[in-house]
Amino acid sequence: MSVMQSRERVLGMYRKMYTIREYEETVKYLFFEGIMPGTIHQSAGEEASAVGIIYDLTDKDVIFSTHRPAGHDIAKGVTLRAMMCEMFGKAEGCCRGKGGAMHTGDFSIGAPPANAIVGGNIPIAAGAALAFKMKKLPHVAVSFMGDGATNEGSFHEGLNFAATWKLPVIYVCENNLYSANTSIRLTTLLENPGADRGSAYGMPGIVADGNDVLAVNEAMAEALARARSGEGPTIIEVKTYRKYGHSRNDACGYRPKEEEAWWFARDPVKCFRERLINENIASDEELSAIEEKITAEIEEAVEYAKNAPFPALESALEDVYAD
Repeated sequence: MSVMQSRERVLGMYRKMYTIREYEETVKYLFFEGIMPGTIHQSAGEEASAVGIIYDLTDKDVIFSTHRPAGHDIAKGVTLRAMMCEMFGKAEGCCRGKGGAMHTGDFSIGAPPANAIVGGNIPIAAGAALAFKMKKLPHVAVSFMGDGATNEGSFHEGLNFAATWKLPVIYVCENNLYSANTSIRLTTLLENPGADRGSAYGMPGIVADGNDVLAVNEAMAEALARARSGEGPTIIEVKTYRKYGHSRNDACGYRPKEEEAWWFARDPVKCFRERLINENIASDEELSAIEEKITAEIEEAVEYAKNAPFPALESALEDVYAD
């Protein structure tokens, strides 16, 4: 592990990654037990991408997420209580119980509620970055997308606009190989459908190991420096793999078992934990203590959310129009 990464810093990354994984696992079982309403699109397996990209952002920097936003929001700082309350449709949810799993977020920390439309946030992020540039603010916008979004018209329009105006926006393609249940190999001939297309619009395209949080963070550092210095946008393509199906009703029968075995052996949370121990950054006992504390925090958030009040009926008429 690079000496440039301090012990406190890498442990902070591990805490975030483990929190995301435990949150997602908890939510999965709450759905299976019929306790939690709605539906879910889980980000388990993609924790290194969320944490590596977001770790060095400020509350003034903004992220725009997808229909799989939990990891991004937790990495950005949305509290576990607020996330769980939202999942249970409670008034204290991060979106007052109105957003649900696909629309979590918190404006106050630079995480507008997620956009479930494939590729929908790409031009929105460019718009936020344009506002930062016009106001001469030193902030950055980050747009997350899946590999399928790279075939959407909004991808090409958004990237072209951002590059032309040299906007402080970073596009992150989380390539988990499948657009819902369709292999990305069936819809494009490009090996790197996100990064390879960057050059067409005059921006750098970076490919990073999306299961290595430090590799992702290193790629983000380069893009962040470019954006903050006025040099314009970058697209980062992180190669990753979701642990579960596209949504909770997806059994992943379309994925080859050999492929799953290869990726699961490279689980980002498990591998980073082993790396911290093997490189004498932390002991097994120390990491276990961190994990136990996080598990307790998630259990507390679940109990809090279960007992929290539902929104008042009249609140259905609020937040419809801007004040």
